[in-house]
Order: sequence, then C-alpha cells, then structure tokens
Amino acid sequence: MPRILVIDDDPAISELVAVNLEMAGYDVSQAEDGIKGQALALQLQPDLIMLDLMLPRVDGFTVCQRLRRDERTAEIPVLMLTALSQTQDKVEGFNAGADDYLTKPFEVEEMLARVRALLRRTDRIPQAAKHSEILNYGPLTLVPERFEAIWFSETVKLTHLEFELLHCLLQRHGQTVSPSEILREVWGYDPDDDIETIRVHIRHLRTKLEPDPRHPRYIKTVYGAGYCLELPSLPASAEGASA
Repeated sequence: MPRILVIDDDPAISELVAVNLEMAGYDVSQAEDGIKGQALALQLQPDLIMLDLMLPRVDGFTVCQRLRRDERTAEIPVLMLTALSQTQDKVEGFNAGADDYLTKPFEVEEMLARVRALLRRTDRIPQAAKHSEILNYGPLTLVPERFEAIWFSETVKLTHLEFELLHCLLQRHGQTVSPSEILREVWGYDPDDDIETIRVHIRHLRTKLEPDPRHPRYIKTVYGAGYCLELPSLPASAEGASA
C-alpha cells in the first residue's frame, strides 16, 4: 500500500485529502507545519508527499528544497497544494523541486489522477525500460536503471521527470511534440494548457545538456506548436556536453 504524507495547515483540507486518499487505498500520514512535515518525511520515507506552500514555521518552498538536498528524500515525488495560482509561484515551486502542482480548490478526481501519475513514475525502472523503445540516438543514450543520460560521452544525472521528458522527445526525434502530448505522456493526465509546467522542466534540461541554454541547439522550441529534439546522427565531438 503506497504511503502518502500530507503536509497542510488547513485541517479541513488536510482531512478531505486524507479521507479520499484512504478511500482510494493509500496509507496516509499528516503534518500541520513545515518542521513536522520535514521530520515525518525523513522518518516515514513516504512514496509521495503532498505539500502546501503557505505553511507555518517553515514554508513549503523551503521544505521542498530541504527534502531535495537530503539524499534520503531527494527522489520522493512532491505534489504541491496551494491557493496560489500565479505563474511565478508555479515556477518557484518547480525550481524548488516540486514534481507537480495542484491549485486549490481542486476536484478530488483530479487530485487522485495526479497522485496516480506521480506514483507511476516512482518505479525504480521508468516506463522507458519497460518497452523496446528508442534509448539512444547520436550523442544521446538514456540509462533507465540510473535515470542518467550519456551525452557526448559525459554522464548527466537527471530527475525522474527530466528523464521521462527527454525520453518522450527522443521517441519522436526530429518531430515537433505538442504540449498536450507531453503532458499526457510524461505527467500522465489530460492537460489543461499548463504550458508553464513543461517550460520550466525544458529549461532545466537545457541547463544540463545545451552548451548555451539561452540559445538551444538541440532542444528547440517550435513556437505555437511544441518542442523538438534535434540531434546529429553521429557524435562528432564532445562540445555539446554541458560544463
């Protein structure tokens, strides 16, 4: 039974979330502030953390950053719950290490869909390793067992989301992949034009793979259409590896 830790200072919201998660078959623990939440995350090692941003004592952004810096919790998926809906808040949440973002008020079915999608990616071997799919082209080789990319002979460590996103683009190398297709395949739910979610993670990938992330050569934006991974067929040199 997957264990989920809910960190939220609103008793009504926390209880609503917990009850519905338990009815869906999850083992749920709760914390009402950032310090208790971080302590429980270290103690319980849950399969997923649902984290409110506006918490007493320590805010959710800080808690998420701390969890990501600790190797014991670094790879636990984090679903942020918040009443904030501004684009900048979402960007800050993703930059802090969140995997997904759910704005209050939300429908229970939407919450459960996001939870299922995040738990799907917690498998030690990601979706890419479960099928006979493309794992290498030219200078890029994906290593599913370690969530790594071999990029121009350099090893690049990826987060689960970055790995799945790069894998999604690699399957359609040279083709433009629409945001809705990326959200369905990588995040696992039907999208609602949540372009900023993709944009932040594309930026993280470019930082790791592009020689100049501000002027990408390989992970290209096709304005109004989506993203396209364009790689040379043969790795002529290691100049593409990030420093």
